[in-house]
Amino acid sequence: MAGEIVTAIDAGLDKAEACVIEQAIGARFAGLDAVSDPEPQVDCWLDSLADALAEHGWTTLDVSDRLGRPLLHALASEVEALERADALKKAGVGRGADHVQDRSIRRDKIAWLQGITEPQKALFEHFDAIRAGLNRRLFLGLKRFETHYATFRSGDFYRRHLDSFQGRSSRVVSLVLYLNDNWRPEDGGELRIFNRESEREVCGLVLPEMGRVAVFLSEEVPHEVLPANRTRYSLACWFRQDEVPLPL
Repeated sequence: MAGEIVTAIDAGLDKAEACVIEQAIGARFAGLDAVSDPEPQVDCWLDSLADALAEHGWTTLDVSDRLGRPLLHALASEVEALERADALKKAGVGRGADHVQDRSIRRDKIAWLQGITEPQKALFEHFDAIRAGLNRRLFLGLKRFETHYATFRSGDFYRRHLDSFQGRSSRVVSLVLYLNDNWRPEDGGELRIFNRESEREVCGLVLPEMGRVAVFLSEEVPHEVLPANRTRYSLACWFRQDEVPLPL
């Protein structure tokens, strides 16, 4: 089987600098150029996304056809390999000097993406198209994005929170992409979305099945990750207005 050695490097991970992932590439990535779909189709998809964000503040979509199954499975293979190599770190809350690890709030482990592997490069092209498309439609002034893998083992959770504080002009739009094959309702691990105008009202439950995304306004939409009954893989992305990364 044809293969390629790819190195996962993350400045925030002690072990990731030495973590080498071996995975088959070759024909598995025949569909990685899905971002070059005809412009009318791209426009239609981004129109729907922008309209939902403007009206409701959030939406959920199946992007399996847009990203392609080869890319989705390649990304899933990466995060699984990082977990096997013990190259993910415990996630925290807050940034910079305020960053702390609090297992009463969140229990996932993460690894930041640098766009250095072929699957990550293909994914970044999709994310940059979303960034540009939302700017054209909603005038958000998004300048960049950041993204990490996340692993929630059985029983892990992330309590209700917002992804950004009002007025910081940092994280503006959040996107979560799920990487779990054959996920069933009884497996749990849903993303619970709360109404931005009524803090006690639940307006959505998103099952973390392969190829599904949840997209929402970072400063406005509270959400939480419910405990799962098996290991749950995802990828979180934040589209930002600032130009210089803040310290993690």
